Amino acid sequence: MNELVSTGSPAQRYIRQAEEFGAHNYHPLNVVVSEGFGAWVTDVDGKRYLDCLAAYSAVNFGHGHPVLVDAAKAQLDRITLTSRAFHNDMLGPFMEGLARLCGKDMVLPMNTGAEAVESAIKVARAWGYRVKGVEHDRAKIVVMDGNFHGRTTTIISFSSDPDARADFGPYTPGFVSVPYGDAAALESALAEENGGRDVVAVLLEPIQGEAGVIVPPADYLPAVRRLTKERGILFIADEIQSGLGRTGATFQCDNAGVIPDLYLLGKALGGGIVPVSAVVGDADILGVLKPGEHGSTFGGNPLGAAIGLAVVGLLETGDYQRRAAELGEHLLGRLGELIGHGVVEVRGAGLWAGIDIDPALATGREVCEALAERGVLAKDTHGSTIRLAPPIVVEREELDWAVEQLVAVLEKFAVPQ
Repeated sequence: MNELVSTGSPAQRYIRQAEEFGAHNYHPLNVVVSEGFGAWVTDVDGKRYLDCLAAYSAVNFGHGHPVLVDAAKAQLDRITLTSRAFHNDMLGPFMEGLARLCGKDMVLPMNTGAEAVESAIKVARAWGYRVKGVEHDRAKIVVMDGNFHGRTTTIISFSSDPDARADFGPYTPGFVSVPYGDAAALESALAEENGGRDVVAVLLEPIQGEAGVIVPPADYLPAVRRLTKERGILFIADEIQSGLGRTGATFQCDNAGVIPDLYLLGKALGGGIVPVSAVVGDADILGVLKPGEHGSTFGGNPLGAAIGLAVVGLLETGDYQRRAAELGEHLLGRLGELIGHGVVEVRGAGLWAGIDIDPALATGREVCEALAERGVLAKDTHGSTIRLAPPIVVEREELDWAVEQLVAVLEKFAVPQ
């Protein structure tokens, strides 16, 4: 270790080390976490923080959940990886359990959320050519402005975020973007005269997370489901952040009363321990894949499958969904009281909130830095918006404390410096 990296406090040393030897594709807050349990984490200097991000919903069940940790430890003593060249005794139970939870026939297991999205794109195109009869190499997928589905080359090809997209071209064709939450715009894009005959799928987030927890109108998802059914088009719901209990239901689509053709899952599916993702759908769609056409060395590995099966078990009780709904109603109510007092707007569902800070007061980054100083971890996005997504195991009193810290931060910025 060089002299510069080795000087200063433990936190400063770890931060300098990461900045010197790591690519600068992230701009994290100056917090170096070393331990965590439940809704709390501890940094290398011994300071505790209430985790109100939960790794973008990957830690829905809290840090170190004993059921999930026990499942991981038990599997570590047996076998962790076989590849899909062979069967393993955890994959079948996991896929059956997840299919049952989703009310679908089949599961395509992968690792990261972006892999699930990429897999669904391939499945939708193959289904379009082999089942719907779209002319080869003409398939189109309708996506939404403001979307975030990952950062692979194909996915950023239909991103409207310049930070994700700029300077990474040439871009993958075959996508049409329309305004999010606008059913009329979607209907127009699906019209025959606008090339709708070549559309094989509509891909969207039931709530747009990275965009700032954008909740569409109540009639939007039902309209998407109606339009896609009428035209023989797949409805693909990216529930990677919104699913698995976060919004007070197993899926945000449940809250809207719709059932998509394909669910895309990830993040919390791995229990915050290992990456696990999946495409879940019925056999008439996922059945288009043939051996050798798609795969992943680590997808469906026995360690991930064991943890994923334990996650399914936690969700089957419905307890986490109910808890997120009840606590979320309380949190959103408390946050709503701040509108006009440094907050412009609050959006959300369950334990997921987007809070627009008055840009005349502070940036989202500045608010998150000030919250961290007071022991609350949150994440900013798009300038003046901050997001809260605490683990579902958080207590009501802890949520109240977090809101009190936000009030104190807003009051601090309201005082002329």
